[in-house]
Amino acid sequence: MTTYRFCTVAREGHLTTVTLNRPEVLNALHGDAHDELDAVFDDFAADPEQWVGIVTGAGERAFSAGNDLKVTAAGGRKPLPPGGFGGLTLRFDLDKPLIAAVNGVAMGGGFEIALACDIIVAADNAVFALPEPRVGLAALAGGLHRLPREIGTKQALGMILTGRRVSADEGKALGFVNDVVPVAELMATAHRWADQIMEASPMSVRASKQAVTRGLAEPTLEDALRKQWDYPAVRALFKSDDFREGPKAFAEKRKPEWSGK
Repeated sequence: MTTYRFCTVAREGHLTTVTLNRPEVLNALHGDAHDELDAVFDDFAADPEQWVGIVTGAGERAFSAGNDLKVTAAGGRKPLPPGGFGGLTLRFDLDKPLIAAVNGVAMGGGFEIALACDIIVAADNAVFALPEPRVGLAALAGGLHRLPREIGTKQALGMILTGRRVSADEGKALGFVNDVVPVAELMATAHRWADQIMEASPMSVRASKQAVTRGLAEPTLEDALRKQWDYPAVRALFKSDDFREGPKAFAEKRKPEWSGK
């Protein structure tokens, strides 16, 4: 088992849970933490037995307060790893689904990590913000681009230009939060989402995620529909054992046995 300094990693069946683990600074991240998380998500992406991931924060107060400003102010800033902030915000080739289980504060880079996940489950005490302009910075780890795409330009600018804090309930109303639950139910709810995803073929899930993310980057709907057949995960689906197992299990009236291959 690998020992980590700034996170914990738990694997249960096909599920990996990564917990940001600097609760003494509200799970704010610095250069060494980014590097460690980048390696963690490299391992997750490369492991064929790991199908879904959950990202959460240690302690009762925060998912992540984002960039560790005290380290930055002391001159401790270093380049981000290839995967970006938290090893995630530039990881555009990850087709495995990620669920953010947001327990408390998700500010700045912490919010950007959550936005880089596919589903956000928030505790009812969660708070989201991109407060970078209030400290002379800008949310350049994805927040300025992902948030407008998810909730529209006007609503996003209303958060970005003011740095205002948004509750979990408002986040759901705006559209970037999928589910809001009591704090005590957060991880169980995140696991239920993961279990529902893992009931489906991992090959189909990856193909679907890749078609959505790549398709949204195409200039037109027609381009997305025509080009999807050439996306790697879509091609892999049609060559997979899962592609044959699904219809066979349906015809035999039994639960499919997915191999993820």
